[in-house]
Amino acid sequence: MNSTQSYYTDAQPVERTSQPLLTAILAVAASLLILEQAIYKYKKGHLPGPSWSIPIIGRFADSLNPSLENYMSGWKLGDLSAVSVFNIFIVQAAKNEYSRKIFSSASYAEPCLVASAKKVLDPNNWVFLNGKVHSDYRKGLNVLFTRRALSSYLPIQESIYRKYFDKWTRDATPKSYMMSMRDLNMETSLKVFCGEYIPQHAQDDISAKYWLITVALELVNFPFAWPGTKVYKAIKARKVAVKWFEHASAQSKERMSNDAEPECLLDHWTKAMHEAKNNAHTDGSSKVLRAREFSDNEMAMVVLSFLFASQDAMTSGVVYIFQLLADHPEVLGRVREEQYRVRGGDVDSPTTLDMIDQMTYTRACIKESLRIKPPVIMVPYLTKKPFPINADYTVPKGTMLIPSIYPSLHDPAVYGDPESFRPERWLPDANGNPSDAEKAAANYLVFGHGPHHCLGKEYAVLHMTALIGSASVLMDWEHIVTPQSHNVEVIATIFPKDGFVAKFNKRESIA
Repeated sequence: MNSTQSYYTDAQPVERTSQPLLTAILAVAASLLILEQAIYKYKKGHLPGPSWSIPIIGRFADSLNPSLENYMSGWKLGDLSAVSVFNIFIVQAAKNEYSRKIFSSASYAEPCLVASAKKVLDPNNWVFLNGKVHSDYRKGLNVLFTRRALSSYLPIQESIYRKYFDKWTRDATPKSYMMSMRDLNMETSLKVFCGEYIPQHAQDDISAKYWLITVALELVNFPFAWPGTKVYKAIKARKVAVKWFEHASAQSKERMSNDAEPECLLDHWTKAMHEAKNNAHTDGSSKVLRAREFSDNEMAMVVLSFLFASQDAMTSGVVYIFQLLADHPEVLGRVREEQYRVRGGDVDSPTTLDMIDQMTYTRACIKESLRIKPPVIMVPYLTKKPFPINADYTVPKGTMLIPSIYPSLHDPAVYGDPESFRPERWLPDANGNPSDAEKAAANYLVFGHGPHHCLGKEYAVLHMTALIGSASVLMDWEHIVTPQSHNVEVIATIFPKDGFVAKFNKRESIA
């Protein structure tokens, strides 16, 4: 036998054994794909949604460019609907009753924000706590938003507002203001939370890098922290921020141990811990603060979570209230009238909490803006065990269960003409009785509901009211409408797709 014959003779057995192997691999792959579809159909049950899932990736393509219109299409499918993305089984709740039930059912579901949230924000972050531990933790934070604390934050806030107003009015060129408003929120929050404990160069670094955390918390993202990915960059940004927040906490504890007056949120927290150890008060906050001392890392994690809400959700709220007021000059006119009255015609007078209390119409505008364009349109939860959400359907364990906020705020049965900006719907009647909208508190889910509702709600409303109050008497602004102005970009929160293009001018006279 020559060498050529020997080559083909030796090769024939390999050829014969490779064919069955390939067949086996294909059979296993086909079986797994069939199993994937069977599991999806079993979990989905009778819920509306795609009748089958695209193998492996599911509806991932839709999530690459999320839009409010796509989410609305999903909500219209039914009170509950199902979908799968990368083998993550997702159930969306559009009905207010179900959204509230999810928010309130801590024994069945816990907030997961998004699949990458624990990697980005740290698995030990307090926002992922549940039950009594979470409840007690929150009690220890209530001292951060008392009237005493909020009053001390206002001068810090106003000084930064005016700094940005000067900057905006010096350049009357029309441009997108979303990121500048985000910078205003970041600087305000860092100063309110940490005072002067973080040097300016570090504040600038945190502000620049914190946006990486925001973009990594999109609803669907590449979940692995591989170098170069959004999640990897966000984790690095978080570590930088936490290092500085721990430094600020340590500095605050040292300063407040000398009976100094509190000048920022960390100071109020530290002072409250000192006071709790020396009094016998029986309120929940005092009991918690007396029983434990929060570590620098724990305090840093709280500041990290507050900063996420304030620079992301609050920026969305600020952008939309500026846009809506520019689009409704008659409403802005009423805001100005109220501001001049409350301030006694003195536009340079410092804003106080007593003034804020008198800004009934301005606060109604804030509430209506947050209703029409809620910064957060949904909050993903993860089921810890089978969740019988109604008599006909039990949500399987391990499901991403999403209570939707937007449909409750646009329910025409609760809010007449829900797409219209009507602050008057929140005002009391001539006899001082609450309006129908005000009575429908169950639908106003802007700040969530249940044990994880937004702890900083009062601060957020105070900030937006003080900001718009000052802006209305110090500036005129014009919204430059573009084809993208009224289209919504969905990141972790929502923004106008064009980033709110506007121009600002200094207001010279009072009307």
